[in-house]
Amino acid sequence: MEEQYGADFITITDEEGKEFELEILSSVEYNGAMYLALLPADVDDDSEQLEVSILKQVTEDGEDILVTVDDDDELEAVYALLLDDISDDEAE
Repeated sequence: MEEQYGADFITITDEEGKEFELEILSSVEYNGAMYLALLPADVDDDSEQLEVSILKQVTEDGEDILVTVDDDDELEAVYALLLDDISDDEAE
């Protein structure tokens, strides 16, 4: 996982070699793993519908990678934690 533009933006490469620039909206730890809420960096600020992705950070062969969360219960729990974290940030 290569970071660019500072701590709030990352560039990831998918399995087909295509690169995506993403903004990190929030991160939380759940059951010993780190999860990130990500938004495409090139999203239009006026867009009414934002496509937020939740990915899990895992270490594979000594390298940190981001993977999709396939378990619905795990995804719901992480989603609730991320919403709380984002709400707390907005309140500050």
